[in-house]
Amino acid sequence: MNKQRALVTGGAGFLGSHLCDALLGEGWSVVVVDNLLTGRRANLEHLRNEAAFEFVEKDICRPFDVGRVDYVFHFASPASPVDYTEHGIETLKVGSLGTFHALDVAKKYNAKYLVSSTSECYGDPLEHPQKETYWGNVNSIGPRSVYDEAKRFTEAVTMAYHRYYKVDTRIARIFNTYGPRMQLNDGRVVPNFIRQALRGEPLTVYGDGSQTRSFCYVSDEIDGFIRLSKSNEHLPVNIGNPNEFTILECAQLVLKITGSKSKIAYEPLPQDDPKQRQPDITKARTLLGWEPKIQLEEGLLLSLDYFHKAVAAEVSPAR
Repeated sequence: MNKQRALVTGGAGFLGSHLCDALLGEGWSVVVVDNLLTGRRANLEHLRNEAAFEFVEKDICRPFDVGRVDYVFHFASPASPVDYTEHGIETLKVGSLGTFHALDVAKKYNAKYLVSSTSECYGDPLEHPQKETYWGNVNSIGPRSVYDEAKRFTEAVTMAYHRYYKVDTRIARIFNTYGPRMQLNDGRVVPNFIRQALRGEPLTVYGDGSQTRSFCYVSDEIDGFIRLSKSNEHLPVNIGNPNEFTILECAQLVLKITGSKSKIAYEPLPQDDPKQRQPDITKARTLLGWEPKIQLEEGLLLSLDYFHKAVAAEVSPAR
């Protein structure tokens, strides 16, 4: 009997590559499609000799077909502030054209489908914590809109294919996730702070550091995706850690676990930067029996070896 075959778009990215590991561990055959705009081959290097794994370098903003698949996991998109700021047009295209094409594959092969959306759909929220029923407070023309609105459109297309074409879809709204394989320079809080701490540089805190985030360790996040993929829920589900930290508290925790003597440097708050971010995960707890197990300090310690090696490789002189 042939293995069930899963397609992962954006599988060379941070989250996508961890998802590939989990799917292979569950006995799936996995094909990754990624144009490597922000993904990295290094994230998949450990799968090079895995017989059930295949990598296809391709831009999904153009129609594509990798043959029969049983599940489509659509994870393709720049996701960090640095990446979607630099690649704004590409972010909008993959959220629109790329989503259509991923859904077309699912429709053609009658495959199930799960898309990675984002808590950025809530914008700078006026509801706290954020439930899936909250429609958000997003600046549709601001500098962050290329990502926020791309993901909101992604959700709209996904629900349209479910309603009009009966595609068996799921939507995961991801909150701040961290762990091994993150890029050091991607502009997100955890890699920024750890990189600066390990290099002995000041930790950059925007505003007064009182804005909050909720950080989910990658293994917990992937467990949430897998559980959601097996459910029959078609409306969005928050997958994130509800424990809320101020940015300043996160910086202080990074200094503690790294033993760094770095100072904290304050910079102006970027436009439309959310002041609060905390998921209400009642739905995930109830429907999926899911909640995160790893809290921030433990997750940072689990990530530290990866970041030590990444920083060492970054600062090593070329030979």
